[in-house]
Amino acid sequence: MAYRNFLPSARATNIILVLGGFALGWAIYMRYALVEQSAIGLACRGMETMTCETREMVITLYGYSVFGIAAIALAVLQFIRPSVALFTAALMATAIGVVMYNNNLSALAAGLLLISFARPWRGATA
Repeated sequence: MAYRNFLPSARATNIILVLGGFALGWAIYMRYALVEQSAIGLACRGMETMTCETREMVITLYGYSVFGIAAIALAVLQFIRPSVALFTAALMATAIGVVMYNNNLSALAAGLLLISFARPWRGATA
C-alpha cells in the first residue's frame, strides 16, 4: 500500500501557522522585553512577581539548552513518524529555540522538519 508524503490539510496548516506565530511572538517578547532588559533584571533582584519568576525560569531553561533539546527531540520524532500534532509542537519549539539563543539545535530541528515533508505519511487520505 503506497502512502502519500506528509502534507497537512489547509485547515491544519492554518492552525500550525497561528500556533507557530504565537510561539514566535512569545519568544520575541520574552527575549527583548524581559530577558535582555537590564532594568527588568535590576528590578527583579528583590522582588518575587510572576514576571520575575518567569524571567528566571526562561534564563534557567536557556542555560540547560532545553529549548533546543526539545526542538530536536520533537523534530526527530516527527521525522520518524510524521503527524500534524508533532509537526506543530516541533515548529513551536524550533521557533522558541531560535529566538532564545539555542540556535544550533533549533536550526538542525528546522532542517529535519523540512525533510519530514518527504516522508511517507500514514495519516494521509488517498
